[in-house]
Amino acid sequence: MKQSHIEVTERIIEVSRPTRTAYLHRMEEIANRQRGADRLGCANVAHAFAAMPSNDKLKIVSEKAPNIGIVTAYNEMLSAHQPYAAYPDLIKDEASKQGATAQVAGGVPAMCDGITQGEPGMELSLFSRDTIAMSTAVALSHDVFDAALLLGVCDKIVPGLLIGALQFGHLPCVFVPAGPMSTGIDNTSKSKVREQYAQGLIGREELLASESAAYHGAGTCTFYGTANSNQMLMEAMGLHVPGSAFIHPHDGMRELLTREAVKMVLENTKQDHYTPIGKLVDEHVIVNAMVALLATGGSTNHLIHWVAIARAAGIIIDWTDFYHLAKTTPLLASVYPNGKADVNQFQNAGGPAFVIRELIDAGYMYPDVFTVAYGGLRDYGKVPTKENDELVWKDLPKESGDELIVRTADHPFDESGGLRLLKGNLGRSVIKISAVPEDRHIIEAPAIVFDAQEELLAAFDRGELEKDFVAVVRFQGPKANGMPELHKLTPPLAVLQNKGFMVAIVTDGRMSGASGKIPAAIHLSPEASAGGALAKVRTGDMVRLNAKVGQVNVLVDEDEWEDREVEELSDDKRHHNEHGLGRELFGGMRKNVLSAEEGAITWL
Repeated sequence: MKQSHIEVTERIIEVSRPTRTAYLHRMEEIANRQRGADRLGCANVAHAFAAMPSNDKLKIVSEKAPNIGIVTAYNEMLSAHQPYAAYPDLIKDEASKQGATAQVAGGVPAMCDGITQGEPGMELSLFSRDTIAMSTAVALSHDVFDAALLLGVCDKIVPGLLIGALQFGHLPCVFVPAGPMSTGIDNTSKSKVREQYAQGLIGREELLASESAAYHGAGTCTFYGTANSNQMLMEAMGLHVPGSAFIHPHDGMRELLTREAVKMVLENTKQDHYTPIGKLVDEHVIVNAMVALLATGGSTNHLIHWVAIARAAGIIIDWTDFYHLAKTTPLLASVYPNGKADVNQFQNAGGPAFVIRELIDAGYMYPDVFTVAYGGLRDYGKVPTKENDELVWKDLPKESGDELIVRTADHPFDESGGLRLLKGNLGRSVIKISAVPEDRHIIEAPAIVFDAQEELLAAFDRGELEKDFVAVVRFQGPKANGMPELHKLTPPLAVLQNKGFMVAIVTDGRMSGASGKIPAAIHLSPEASAGGALAKVRTGDMVRLNAKVGQVNVLVDEDEWEDREVEELSDDKRHHNEHGLGRELFGGMRKNVLSAEEGAITWL
């Protein structure tokens, strides 16, 4: 194992010792109780199984067969989750074949960021993660389950399910994906059409046709954004059936993989193979996830989510840990927006299995960790195939299936990972450096300050941004308005960059899992609404973003900067952020939320 990675892990173990020890103690106490059907009162048990077939009641109560709780994020608004409609019946059927039972314990909300992008509903998006975690807890709080299967794929859903499941750390758990949609219009063409629309060169009809060609069927969006980064990290953490991330929803193997999830979670309930999720997700597994994110140039959103996930297991990490890991973790994947390939092409070139195998063999990931699979993490360096209606896992070739998409650890795209920490007098932020052209790694230009993304879009439409500038988009953090993604700013800024202007964005908001070629210092902490330095910036101040050395600063005399007052969001804008489309109900979360670097947690 690389010494640099060992040092980060040891620091995490040391700083986490009190909270991790307390967490494991709580989980052990719960695990040592009698099973629910034997412990609960008779009326409680009768309520729990009232609607089950008689033979299933008999299995649970008399035969003491395992009962699996299914927590599902099924809905028809997310193309990735639409296939889950049939999963509960499939899972129950397989559980019955294995002498067990299964119940849908509950559903969790699952919103589509693609639908709400740039709309008020996006201001609920980040907070939906903790809402999903709480909903998972409500579902499993019936406390009659011996294991759990978690059905979710997309942006906040997997982190929310995982945070919730970790509060039931005594239960073996397996995450069950549904797979990506088939390849449609390529992502580069899609981006060009968006830029043409931003310039007024085409109309809404042409734009909608392009978008509909990109998002056209069941499954996740095919770019390597937050949803597909989720799937990569579930593989790296050993929480999937190995190799199940990127198999199409209608592929014949998908049913076999889902049935295998039932078999695996039941195997993990057995005394000689008992692997509860709270034991599985330890400091080494968290580091493995961080390394996989960095090695694939994954979603910037996970610098928030995985801090929260780790904390849910009593493990303390921050962006400094990502920074130190990134310095020595090679970039092994080039998938849109870091490259031209989509996730189907990534899968065909070797996919998560190729990356995990390379990272293990080169000493960047810990192989000897608990996983839901029988053979440990090395199983995740193999690919599943179907032979005689059975699953078989096979080794990949040593060589990449396409060196433009995935590479070996001794021939990476870059010697360091795809994400980078930025520090300076504006605070701490992150940048997805793997997607930014090298000649844009350093930007120095006057600031133009915006207090809402709509202000920037309006200035672009008026033709006021035809120059070098750094867009300072503030009051977009968790406390201000729930930290929406600002992905709709990408097309106009890309238009300006393509015209030769030096442009960048500095914000306390999020961009997207699809953060692209515009230099973007995002998640700036502390945020403007918490008195952060971003609220001191004035239009005309020179701002320097240097991704090469990891700095973001406003170039103002130190004494003047110290004396400058922090501006506050106007009452009108603040009230606007608090009302409409359900935002009223999330006021408590805005008030209590921690910073982005602390995981934007609302439950501590």
